[in-house]
Amino acid sequence: MLSDPTTIRRLYGRRTGHKLRVGQAAMLEADLPALSIAPDADLAALFPGQPLWLEIGFGRGEHMVAQAAAHPDIGIIGAEPFLDGVVGALVNIREAAITNIRLHHGDALDLLDRLPPASLSRAFLLHPDPWPKARHAKRRFVNPGPLALLARALKPGAELRIGTDHPIYCHWTLQQLQNHPDFTWLAETPADWNHRPEDWPPTRYEQKALKEGREVWYFRFQRR
Repeated sequence: MLSDPTTIRRLYGRRTGHKLRVGQAAMLEADLPALSIAPDADLAALFPGQPLWLEIGFGRGEHMVAQAAAHPDIGIIGAEPFLDGVVGALVNIREAAITNIRLHHGDALDLLDRLPPASLSRAFLLHPDPWPKARHAKRRFVNPGPLALLARALKPGAELRIGTDHPIYCHWTLQQLQNHPDFTWLAETPADWNHRPEDWPPTRYEQKALKEGREVWYFRFQRR
């Protein structure tokens, strides 16, 4: 393991929230096995011949499911460690009859370790936990260690999208990525990060932030 503290491989936060209702538990048992990625699975073979996208921390899956529905020729992997989010995604996947999503119920860093180099055509990190206190900065996903894993997995020219409504995470993202050797910021005007692109479906976190009057930033970076 690298000694740099920003590469610490640890999941912070709760894996579970409230106790699952009977129907949620039944859906988890019925639907998750078919969508889960096995520990020994060949990730490159999940969607043969299709471009592969990754969503890191998909919440309850609103954005991921909308992207899958809009792009049925794309395979999407979603990584989410929290059980409540996985159950919410299963509900959305079932309701939309989506077939081009696979789920990793666990830490996205473990998944990135397993992905072949240059295997991803797009990645999403939407409204991650900002860990706003300075002493917790190493816990943020946007740090040198995770970014190195992500850069390895992204194809040249692939796009990384990061959305946040937290000013500290906004500034941190630019600090880490604006001059990063592996990424180019695609913004040309303020509108490029102040307005959500048409092909960027909203998340419930974004909708809540806008409803409460908070600004949201939409960043697009390209793998060099």
